[in-house]
Amino acid sequence: MEKFDKNYIIGFVLLFAMYGTYMYFYPPTTPEPTEETAQTETVSPSNSSNTIAATSVELDSAAIQAKYGDFSAAASGEATELTLENEQLIVKLSSKGGAIKEVVLKNHKTYDDFILNNDEPLVLIDENNSKLDIEVNTPKGPVKINELYFAGEQTGNSAVFKLALANGQIIEQTYSLPEKGYALDYDLNFSGTAGSINNDPIKINWENKLKRLENDLNENRKAAQINYLQADGDFEDVGLGSVGNEQETEEENVRWFSFKQKYFTSGLVSENQDFQNFSLELNTPTNDSTVVKDAIVSAQLPMQSANSMKFYFGPNEMAELKPVAEGFNKNLYLGYDIVKPINRFIFVPLFNWLEGFFSNYGFLIIAVVLLIKLTLTPLLYKSYTSSAKMRILAPEIAEIKEKVGDDQVKQQQETMNLYKQVGVSPLSGCVPMLLQMPILMSVFFLFPNMEMFRQKSFLWAKDLSTYDAPISWGFDIPVIGNHLSLFVVLMTLSSLAFTYYNNQITPAQPGPIDMKKLSYVFPLVFFFVLNSFPAALSFYYLVSNLVTIAQQLIVRRFVDEDKIRKVLDENKRNYAKKPKKKNKFSTYLENQLKAQEEANRQKAKELKAKKNKNKR
Repeated sequence: MEKFDKNYIIGFVLLFAMYGTYMYFYPPTTPEPTEETAQTETVSPSNSSNTIAATSVELDSAAIQAKYGDFSAAASGEATELTLENEQLIVKLSSKGGAIKEVVLKNHKTYDDFILNNDEPLVLIDENNSKLDIEVNTPKGPVKINELYFAGEQTGNSAVFKLALANGQIIEQTYSLPEKGYALDYDLNFSGTAGSINNDPIKINWENKLKRLENDLNENRKAAQINYLQADGDFEDVGLGSVGNEQETEEENVRWFSFKQKYFTSGLVSENQDFQNFSLELNTPTNDSTVVKDAIVSAQLPMQSANSMKFYFGPNEMAELKPVAEGFNKNLYLGYDIVKPINRFIFVPLFNWLEGFFSNYGFLIIAVVLLIKLTLTPLLYKSYTSSAKMRILAPEIAEIKEKVGDDQVKQQQETMNLYKQVGVSPLSGCVPMLLQMPILMSVFFLFPNMEMFRQKSFLWAKDLSTYDAPISWGFDIPVIGNHLSLFVVLMTLSSLAFTYYNNQITPAQPGPIDMKKLSYVFPLVFFFVLNSFPAALSFYYLVSNLVTIAQQLIVRRFVDEDKIRKVLDENKRNYAKKPKKKNKFSTYLENQLKAQEEANRQKAKELKAKKNKNKR
């Protein structure tokens, strides 16, 4: 408070000093005119300023006539505002151009408002950051209808803007907002006798300076992109993961395009005929932290097909995106093609279903982990059983290593022969764990794009959709950044604990690389990778590690290693009695090992010959 008052005092003194200096060096020298003088100057026909003003008006009228032609009467006027509103949106429309002036998402906030606990809803676009030009061709040249003044009329949740020309031609724009949802229907109609407007395709140019709506500017810039769907059904995304500049011209026609941000999308769909001559530009500002990216789209549309379009202004949620248009749900990024089906058909429906039962999203994540882990319990049991077999065989593997020495190829041959005798596959423990990898990868891509966790708090994390930063500093450290995520720290510790526990119950495998030591590296690498990822993801991994450790301890109680040992001994005795049959995989491994052994022998022979030659 003391510093606050001090700044006020300093500012007041400086202003007073500046004003006093100005008055000292530049005192008023011209006397105030009398009432009579002022009146004489105002009405005098020879007054030069009035002459200049009149000339200026004449020039403006001529310029307007030259630029707008038959539209000149609509080139000036007073803008009025109409407002459409439903449960999710507030759409403000201006009679100037019949254009969208502002779109407000009633149930969402910007990051700043959330932190300050303000009740202001999120303004997705406004007239300062979004400009949608619609241009028509006339006999005197192109005219942008967003520069003209329309007559507006509202009926319920529909607004109609009309512009009637002297020759009877009419431009009519209609906006309709349903009772629910984020889609806004838009029709642009041209009727009446032709003459003022050529029957050429209309040109659409939409520049959208994408606002900064979230905490992490760099991650938001990576997520900002322009998406579009080609007429042949191919989906294209431009700018994903990039913080540079992009330009692209599309030869194919386009069904829809969108400005996609991390959690929200603005888009335009043509429902009658595809957009033509589509091009885009995406630029990242270097000195403006309030803008994520400057996105520009240009396209053309046949005039007679402009009467059925649709805007979308809303969150990247599957349930909201899917009904808008074919493929529009792809604005929700679900990862690579290999994991996309898992996210779309398993995780997204599962999260949406559980959202009806949990208001606390931390508990919701715990519930998801428990359900997934319960489903995967048979795989875990099989993996642990395989690990138990390997532990039982560990003494015999140690004897093989002592017997053959440091010959790695011979070790592998003898070890594979032992596995064959007892009926154990070294891959049987890996396969169940590998089957879980797609799930771990799926959530890695899903959580950073789930609007569901946006501005949902849990424990010390105020917003699960961004990193939790109870420990932060005012400068960037390479790799780690300017903060330390506590959930990531706990996740890393739990991963190291799980790795240690797993290494204690898993015997060492012969080979040139010590896999046990290498297994400690991955949790440390993930610490640096996930430090700036959403807290929801690191919390998911933390809970997953803890549940897996608990599962291992429980499964261990139900695995009888003495019984397994008897089975292995019985398999070994039966193997000695049965005729030897080789499957293709075993034969392949054996041939590979023999080839490697022969190559090692040849290499050793050449090395020995070289040494003998050098001695001579």
